[in-house]
Amino acid sequence: MRVVVHDYAGHAFPAQLARSLAVRGHDVLHLQLASFVSGKGRVEREPDDPPGLEFGRVDLGGEFAKYDVRRRIAHERRIGRELSARITAFRPDVVLSNAPLLVQARVQSAARDLGAGFVFWQQDVISAAARRVLGNRSRPLGAAALQAVAPIERRLLRRSDGIVVIAADFLPLLQRWGVDEERVTVIENWAPIDELPVLPRDNAWAREHGLEGKAVFLYSGTLGFKHDPSLILELARWARGQDALVLVVSEGPGADWLTEHALPDDALRLLPYQPYGRLPEVLASADVLVAVLEPEAGAFSVPSKVLSYLCAGRPLLGALPADNLAARVVERSGGGVVVPPHDVQALLAAAEVLLEDPRRRAKLGEAARAYAERTFDLVLITERFEEVLERVRR
Repeated sequence: MRVVVHDYAGHAFPAQLARSLAVRGHDVLHLQLASFVSGKGRVEREPDDPPGLEFGRVDLGGEFAKYDVRRRIAHERRIGRELSARITAFRPDVVLSNAPLLVQARVQSAARDLGAGFVFWQQDVISAAARRVLGNRSRPLGAAALQAVAPIERRLLRRSDGIVVIAADFLPLLQRWGVDEERVTVIENWAPIDELPVLPRDNAWAREHGLEGKAVFLYSGTLGFKHDPSLILELARWARGQDALVLVVSEGPGADWLTEHALPDDALRLLPYQPYGRLPEVLASADVLVAVLEPEAGAFSVPSKVLSYLCAGRPLLGALPADNLAARVVERSGGGVVVPPHDVQALLAAAEVLLEDPRRRAKLGEAARAYAERTFDLVLITERFEEVLERVRR
């Protein structure tokens, strides 16, 4: 079977899925947007990769305009055209795609023109996200965004041969939208545990950044409109009286906000995204790994950083909505502490308890890693995707 795995952002776990499908004998083309600023996975071909695996990228020659609506629309149209051409040249049997809706529409059309099956890999409800982001500027604008975007999203889902959603929380909405439930499969996201080994706290990356002898609360990953950076700033202001450090490894509006609002004596350090090959060292340099998510993100946004954190063997501290899958994952793993988003006092109280109790930190970290080892079984995950792809193959 010839398969396109298109993951717009270039995350680690879809690239791992592409490799795993190729190992199982499929010809696989993995596509991603190089111009999308995020922590990338292993999205280049490596010497030990199977022969049937190919990696491709779309490059705008500059940064994707994620937060500028007009430029973003122009970028997405161009990206859609380029992806369609790459897919047409590859001539797949099935396309598995996760992308913004304008791009997703072009990718879906390319698959249909080829007579290939199309699987919508739904990582978020994009219309709800548009309402959430634009609604922060004005409620009427958010309502207008939902009204404009939801019909497009609904139509694309209903025209898909298969749909993979990352949480059962999506199912009631898809049912209301008239999506055939027989075509919907729930496969939770995962992290590539074999690429994220547990490493010592004292490692080369930690030494390079002068982290020896410091208690480190680490936030690593996207810090965008779904994440409240003020919580991290409050944590940093608390940390300056605790001989602790809050380290943020990120880029974009949240990191820019922290740069603008941090005071010289705040225990805050900001670094850009690090090479993926060094991510195990980055995560191992933490005593506590931190995640935040806005209440409005609700059930439909599952931060992939939480899944990577679980692999690191470090305790998690999450300010997360209770109805979010990430909060439920942390709780069922036994690998961390979850407090309500925007409850600064609860966040700081939990941070203090973790800081003062190294034995508890070790126990939580062990539980987190054990959960990842039990749950992130790539063979079983690949088999489930393979079943979906075979079912829609034409």
